[in-house]
Amino acid sequence: MAKMIINGKLYNTETATYVGGYSNGLSINDFNYYDEELYRKRTGEYFLSGEGGPLTKYAEYLDDGCRTYGKDILPISIEEAKRWVEFHMSAEDYIDEFGDVEE
Repeated sequence: MAKMIINGKLYNTETATYVGGYSNGLSINDFNYYDEELYRKRTGEYFLSGEGGPLTKYAEYLDDGCRTYGKDILPISIEEAKRWVEFHMSAEDYIDEFGDVEE
């Protein structure tokens, strides 16, 4: 479970609806490893809850300027959520989440 307040809004994986997840398949010891899950809040807002190595967007910055493994919650727009689902999930999953699309 992850819970954060970002810009005065609560993002909570326990109360949000899980949409889907993706891992890049690398070892957790790989600096490029990352794993993320897409969630939808009751308000319709989307966010990613993820973790990753020092060379990913989830890296944590240390006081000495180095980067290490980290975890974070990242609010994203509906357009970004659609692109994420297109890239990481099936067409059926996309339609289930966002509705029918043109052929």
